[in-house]
Amino acid sequence: MPLDTAPAFALPDDADGATLVGRVFRPDLDGPSVVVLRDGELFDISAETITMRDLCERDDPARVARLADGERIGSFKEVLANTPRATRDTTKPWLISPIDLQAVKAAGVTFAVSMLERVIEEQARGLPERAVAIRAEITATIGDDLAGLKPGSEPAMALKALLIEKGMWSQYLEVGIGPDAEIFSKAQPMSTVGHLAEVGIHPISTWNNPEPEVVLVVSSHGQIVGATLGNDVNLRDVEGRSALLLSKAKDNNASASLGPLIRLFDEKFSLDDVRATDVRLTVDGEDGFRLDGSSAMSKISRDPADLVKQTVGKNHQYPDGFVLYLGTMFAPVQDRGGPGQGFTHKIGDIVTIAAPKLGKLSNRVVLTHDAEPWTFGTAALMRNLAGRGLL
Repeated sequence: MPLDTAPAFALPDDADGATLVGRVFRPDLDGPSVVVLRDGELFDISAETITMRDLCERDDPARVARLADGERIGSFKEVLANTPRATRDTTKPWLISPIDLQAVKAAGVTFAVSMLERVIEEQARGLPERAVAIRAEITATIGDDLAGLKPGSEPAMALKALLIEKGMWSQYLEVGIGPDAEIFSKAQPMSTVGHLAEVGIHPISTWNNPEPEVVLVVSSHGQIVGATLGNDVNLRDVEGRSALLLSKAKDNNASASLGPLIRLFDEKFSLDDVRATDVRLTVDGEDGFRLDGSSAMSKISRDPADLVKQTVGKNHQYPDGFVLYLGTMFAPVQDRGGPGQGFTHKIGDIVTIAAPKLGKLSNRVVLTHDAEPWTFGTAALMRNLAGRGLL
């Protein structure tokens, strides 16, 4: 099943009026460049801003991107067509993850539905066949609609007391309805993959899923400068065995995808647009299986601005800025194998995450050891930029 490499597939519905930036690997320079999309063409603006981190630190990143002189490196159509690894001509440019030096953070348990699924994972101890019975028991006790419950509020604390009394309290409920959000490190800087890349599932996992999310792009000063789409690939069985295995469940080769481009905030796109975004997920398997669902940012239990404030401040700094996955309300439970087995990926699945004002991020699922190896890190980037005379 081929990936869709058409620009119309990848771009936002209102792309003509959007400020869209990203990164392209240039074989002629043996390294990446920051690019801006203008009228279907990609322009290298590295002479103006050598990294995406530097662009996001500017006072008005969108204005800088719009006005910067740039070198045309090809049409978006040509670059996208050359991006899938299986058919790539390594002498021509291809699209990569739109971020570079930023820390990669994620907010967990920010939607009521996904909160319940995390509790179920914990109770099931990583065994999907136990999930159905546990799900029924939990929803009978606390219901399945907690969207109106404000974390840290008196009603939330009352629910916490009730659950403790019933012996059903969970660490996931603590971060779901308690005062403090769960913010964790999803992946290392420079390790994310982009649109049309492979995403990796660790071979020890037999119960896993995509997590379709809006991702905020934030400067070192805590200013939200733009947004993109992300897939926070998750190993449900691994995290379900123990929350202390979160890093093993989350941070693996090609386990964090972003893209296709960053949409910078300007007069046509703001945080209010993010708050109103609906995110759609489709999974198409080589076995003919299809999963289709959606996640509404309007149902998030913590405002995106609050999540950013809980991530950065005088007690925790990110000098190169960060991106923040905002979490998802979509936790697939549709059976794919036998009854009660729930959803899990199969090799070859194509995962597509879409939002009208952010475009579509599409990736093929492989095992982590079969994904494109991560070899170009921060040291390689610094050496490359120095060799190009940009440092």
